[in-house]
Amino acid sequence: MNFLTAFHTDVGIRKKTNQDSLLIHQAQTDSGNVLLAVICDGMGGLAKGEVASACMIRAFSDWFRLELPGMLSAGLQPEALRTSWEQLVSSVNQRITDYSDRNNVTMGTTCVALLIINETYYIMNIGDSRIYLISDNIYQLTKDQTYVQREMDAGRMTYEESLTDPQRSVLLQCVGASAVIEPDFFMGEVKINQCYMLCCDGFRHVIGAQEFFDVLNPSVNTDAGVMQQNLVYLTELNKQRNEVDNITAALIRTY
Repeated sequence: MNFLTAFHTDVGIRKKTNQDSLLIHQAQTDSGNVLLAVICDGMGGLAKGEVASACMIRAFSDWFRLELPGMLSAGLQPEALRTSWEQLVSSVNQRITDYSDRNNVTMGTTCVALLIINETYYIMNIGDSRIYLISDNIYQLTKDQTYVQREMDAGRMTYEESLTDPQRSVLLQCVGASAVIEPDFFMGEVKINQCYMLCCDGFRHVIGAQEFFDVLNPSVNTDAGVMQQNLVYLTELNKQRNEVDNITAALIRTY
């Protein structure tokens, strides 16, 4: 499996700092090409969300370099990967919490991670950043860990009501701000000529699924330059529609 990649991040029209962080790492291994993409959306006063999201990204970067090679050599098992990522999250959660306590600040970060090995993807999600698969249609692969998503799942709220609910931005979990973190995990099959889009919530508040599909589907995104241009286009469209949050997205195309 081979990959084309692109990403774009923007502070947006209102905030003074960009508290989003991301990484895209690739490596050629005995197991074939391996890709890791992570997006973290930080939050906190005095730009401390920047610190939280960057801490999470550094931990994943170190994991990719130091721990993943041994797991691949041993033959990667889904449960072993899940345990490794849970330990990573727990460690970062404690680190951010300790920093917050020492400095009398409140901060945290969402996290969504995508690992592709051979024909399988592995996803971890905490919070409300998302991953979509774009092929013949657009499919949301993650489920938001939010108050409104929980209420919709329980049948107490409709999708339309969730769009205007006063608590629509309330997260059920956030690394650095929750005592115990319980990530969601997903697995699936990867095929040639698919696109995977990771994004923070600021990238998708005011753009619909059909618009994403039209711009980010694999038949349109045939090279990295076009992918980059399309992410910039959607970012600017967000800003034109008065999205006030930081805006970050990454696009991976298989070939």
